[in-house]
Amino acid sequence: MKSARNHFLIIFVFNLVCVSAFIGQSHAQEDGSPQPVRMGSGNMTFDTVPGWGLRPDGSSAIGSTHGAVVVDKAGNIYTSAKNGVHAFTPDGVLIHSYTDKSHLQLHDMEIREEDGEEFIYGARNTGAEGVKFRVPDGKVVLRLPFPEESGLNLKNKSFKPTAITVAANGDIFLANGYATNHIFKFDKTGKYLMHFGKKGNGIKQFNTAHGMTLDDRYDPPRLLICDRNHKPKGRLIHYGLDGKYIDEVITGLGMPTSVSIRGDYVSVPDLSGRLVILNKNNLIVSVLGHNSNPSKGTKFKIRQSEWIEGVFSGTHGSSWDAEGNLYVQDWNIDGRIMKLVRVK
Repeated sequence: MKSARNHFLIIFVFNLVCVSAFIGQSHAQEDGSPQPVRMGSGNMTFDTVPGWGLRPDGSSAIGSTHGAVVVDKAGNIYTSAKNGVHAFTPDGVLIHSYTDKSHLQLHDMEIREEDGEEFIYGARNTGAEGVKFRVPDGKVVLRLPFPEESGLNLKNKSFKPTAITVAANGDIFLANGYATNHIFKFDKTGKYLMHFGKKGNGIKQFNTAHGMTLDDRYDPPRLLICDRNHKPKGRLIHYGLDGKYIDEVITGLGMPTSVSIRGDYVSVPDLSGRLVILNKNNLIVSVLGHNSNPSKGTKFKIRQSEWIEGVFSGTHGSSWDAEGNLYVQDWNIDGRIMKLVRVK
């Protein structure tokens, strides 16, 4: 019954999104510039902000993207790209970039305040490590290479971290989602504690543990993990902080890439070109940016000239700000990040 209800809701919202996107495109054709597109439903309805994050000349300020988005306590937005991590004001003005080797190609990020300072934790799949660096200056204060103590005897080519999150006590979880699909647990100093999980399509296995966050909607908090390529459809699952399987949260999601939580709601980018929002009961309540063109979804090489306002192509990362607005990154050759303003 629940599956049928979800299916009906998705189809209904998809139709609304497609109509909104069409209207937005028509306005752009009439006046020569992109106009905001309204998408979503209910209290999870948003307007796009055309041109957000672009340079004054209209070009991308960040280069190709295959990363994440986080927001600091001042409201500044950080997004990771192939060439580093870039910080924007809420108005979309680029204010700072971290571009040394340690900040390149961060596939996933989380931001956390510790003793009055803010730090970004990142998973570097091509760099074969997790990192922690200070927000004000980018100084790396912790590295998490493959833990030889695990006894798994992997080589660096088999260590390709895709996701990272941090528990309230500072324990760090790092997913090896592009390789063995183990999830490694470290203490706050970087000491290896344990690992769990393995690759496969079983109920307790991962087929690309691609995204992960601490799900504090529950007591005690637990890990919310994107099992992107699980067959037959991508899903979200819960694991305890002790590495024990809890439950399958929702399935049939396509290719979920990451998760970001605000209050009772979870934003889940889908690489096929959409973002779904779940409520506390983990039901889909809104669908954003749905791409109905199969030749455009899950595609990296969609040039900026082909971007359509209000339509996503390879949705990869997202984050909420304090006002409930969303920042969304596409996996994209030209580097695409978008702001969605929540309609009050």
